[in-house]
Amino acid sequence: MSSTRPSNSPNPRSRPTDARTGRSRTGVRPGSVTFPLAAAAAVAAVGVAVAGVLGTAPSAQASPGQALSRSLAQALGAQHSDPSACHGEGVDNTAVIRYESDVVIDAPLSTIWKLQTDVERWPSWQPPVLTSERLDPGPFRKGSRFRWTTPAPATPSTPATTLEVTSTVRQVQRQSCILWSGPAIGEGLRIDEGVHLWTFTKVRGGVRVHTEETWTGAQVEADVPTATAALGGGLEAWLRDLKTTAERRR
Repeated sequence: MSSTRPSNSPNPRSRPTDARTGRSRTGVRPGSVTFPLAAAAAVAAVGVAVAGVLGTAPSAQASPGQALSRSLAQALGAQHSDPSACHGEGVDNTAVIRYESDVVIDAPLSTIWKLQTDVERWPSWQPPVLTSERLDPGPFRKGSRFRWTTPAPATPSTPATTLEVTSTVRQVQRQSCILWSGPAIGEGLRIDEGVHLWTFTKVRGGVRVHTEETWTGAQVEADVPTATAALGGGLEAWLRDLKTTAERRR
């Protein structure tokens, strides 16, 4: 869960980018594990609902489940690079459900940071977030807690429900990085712990926002492909909404 690369260092990517959007272009790489696009689209809808519930680079000796998870993430367009961290702490490097992605946003870093840390206003720009409240007063800081809700549509193995997520900020560095974690619990659906990392780096053309997230829990680990696709769909939706809103307020 730690990294030797400082969270505020440049984070160059080998992935090609779209000149119009600044987003990393995605696609299935040769040799990666694939599954039907219709199935991916279906589970991505779940990801939109569980957008930020809670990928890192693989360890030197990965388990078969971790290897499968990485291949699925690559099939969805998440190509892993060096691990990121916030004050030396990152996502759960033992988790088999993981995803990472990034986007370049043409807006001031202060605007992006405000949107991301003013959690009570998330419902105003993130459709999947139904409610959000701070559980403590004062500035957004290490130890801050917030509770928010998001709908989760039915899947072949779980009913439609509303997830209640209680997140605790584990690390934060102003306008540089955030790490939070916590459970997501709904009727018939539970994620024991999600760990979510964000880093923000000024680059030519704006700010590169990088996000990584892992999920753990017996229920979601019982179906790694579906959970990985859901997580990936949710993170991509979050980045898209953040980019759209920040650039509109530029």
